[in-house]
Amino acid sequence: MIRLALRGPRRPVDRGVLFSFVFLLLMGLVVLYAASYYNAQDKGNALSEVYSQLMGIGVGAVGMGILLKIDYRLLNRPAVVNALVALSVVLLVLVAIPGIGKMLNGSRRWLRLGPISFQPSELGKYAMILFLARALSAPNRDVSRFFKGLLPLFVIPGGMFLLILAQPNLSTAGSILIVTAVMVTMAGAKWRHLSLVGAGGLALGTFYALSEEYRRARLMSFRNPFEYLTNEGYQLSQSLIAFGSGGLFGMGLGQGRQKYAFLPYPESDFIFAVVGEDMGFLGCVLVLAGFAAFVFFGLRVAMRCQDRFGSLLAGGITAMIGVQCVLNVAVVIGLMPTTGLPLPFFSAGGTSISIIMGAVAILLNISRNADPI
Repeated sequence: MIRLALRGPRRPVDRGVLFSFVFLLLMGLVVLYAASYYNAQDKGNALSEVYSQLMGIGVGAVGMGILLKIDYRLLNRPAVVNALVALSVVLLVLVAIPGIGKMLNGSRRWLRLGPISFQPSELGKYAMILFLARALSAPNRDVSRFFKGLLPLFVIPGGMFLLILAQPNLSTAGSILIVTAVMVTMAGAKWRHLSLVGAGGLALGTFYALSEEYRRARLMSFRNPFEYLTNEGYQLSQSLIAFGSGGLFGMGLGQGRQKYAFLPYPESDFIFAVVGEDMGFLGCVLVLAGFAAFVFFGLRVAMRCQDRFGSLLAGGITAMIGVQCVLNVAVVIGLMPTTGLPLPFFSAGGTSISIIMGAVAILLNISRNADPI
């Protein structure tokens, strides 16, 4: 029987995961202030975005304290997994309903509960990871079989993909399928089977990207954003200008100019451009090194975990944060079409940082059950 607390003397959490997490969290707060203080003055307080983020961190810290005390294997119970998946699906359906979901910049991605606004897709991502970790760790699951083993696993992630795609939010939807592929690969799926699923997903994504005029324009604009400077290419053009202005060492923390109403949403989706302008190339390398360290230590926990469920759960959490970082940076530097995807630990969003901190707490909890170095 699984008890509420781990039996025996508690092992310490993985220091690599802990230190890289703290580094990214603190660095994120510093960069968020530099990116947001100018626009936040319109709200009457230059620290308003930082205060909101700190409130989210406070909630996340409480959640981390709770999740670190329980046995993470409680999350493998059907009632827990089914409840989180069902809640995520219901919230994703609600956000798609006009009048309930909050429309912003042509996308309906948010739900509002009183003063709190949040994206259900943030919860859905980690509910999907928990579902896959349980399904893939089942003793009778054979992912080497395509129709009976692998394909049914894509039903829940595929449903979430379509619900999030309808918002529209291609980058978040795509991250769900990418992490699903990572997790089933960890579980032993065959490459030729994954290639078939990947080809289907690529075809669907291509159809989606070309199905609307504004999506076709956005797809073309990222190839040469300055040619579309007055419309679809404006945000990416300003982002590239920010990186060019930063050079090697940056203009100094808070000294960059693109945040002065030139670069849209410098505190959220394009906050990495502020890193490039204020801290330069070396600052970008430092931030990316922090993410690389987190991913390395997180995957090390997954590889050393003593049970299959914990290993897959740790791998999925780490992969989601790593994939989200890669996709965000790729968009901001012009390697992918512009889409709305926040940078973990950095982009403004109180509920988002709370959920991420909860996921990191589960990862730290799993690290206690990993083989020592």
